[in-house]
Order: sequence, then C-alpha cells, then structure tokens
Amino acid sequence: MEQTLASAAKEEVLELDELWSFVYEKQRKRWVWLALCRRSTRQVVAYAIGNRGEQTCRKLWERIPESYREGMFYSDFWESYQKVFPEDRHQPVGKDSVETNHVERWNGTLRQRLGRFVRKTLSFSKSEEMHEICLVVFLHYYNRLCLKTT
Repeated sequence: MEQTLASAAKEEVLELDELWSFVYEKQRKRWVWLALCRRSTRQVVAYAIGNRGEQTCRKLWERIPESYREGMFYSDFWESYQKVFPEDRHQPVGKDSVETNHVERWNGTLRQRLGRFVRKTLSFSKSEEMHEICLVVFLHYYNRLCLKTT
C-alpha cells in the first residue's frame, strides 16, 4: 500500500477504528481495522483484517509505516488499542470528541461503495482471500484519488 501513500509529515495524526464485516455467513465475522491520516490527504495508512482482539490490533500497528508512527493516535476506548499503541501518543476518545470523525465517515464510504461491506446485503465475500483482495484494491484506488486531489 505504501506505493500509493503520501510521505508522512512531521508528527502526523492518525485516526483508528474498526468495522465488522463477514465472509460467507454472518456468523463468520471479520473485523477491518484502519489507520487513517487526518491530514488533508485523508489516506488510509494501514489496515488489518481479523478478529476484534489484540493480535489483529498488533497487526495494524506493524503495518503502519515507520514514518507515520511518530505522531498522535486517536481511537475509541477499545481495550486492544491501549495495549498495543504507545501510551504517550495514543488518546482514546468518545465519538462526541470529533477526534475520530474522519475515520468514522470513511467507514460509511467503504460500506456505500463496496457492497460486500454492507451489513444487510446479498453481496458478500465467499472467501477470506477475495474479501481482502477487494478491500486492498479499493484502498489503492481511494489513496490514489486522494493524491490527485491534493
């Protein structure tokens, strides 16, 4: 994903969030974890797919490019974030704080543009591999558009 990512500015601010989706049936939930750059590009810096636990959160942290790890991180109060992200640069906040508005809105965009991420749909992924491939293709497309508009 780094080939479609703008260079990190000094002390970036990343908004973190997760949204659920499923593969084949609703009982097979998959959580998509996202790190979105708040800067004017609004690019998705990293993603991870898995359960809603610490292991998947750690995968998200490891996928965030080194140059983006020096800034601040805002997330909800989900416990996994507090275990994985550096305490001195991570701030858990409520939705009313507006610190995670951009990533929350981005989740809506993802659900609107990709039918397989809609909660009540007949368009769903039938395999883990295709679920991730569709997400990655969309992320590359989205990040390239963000570069063109800045």
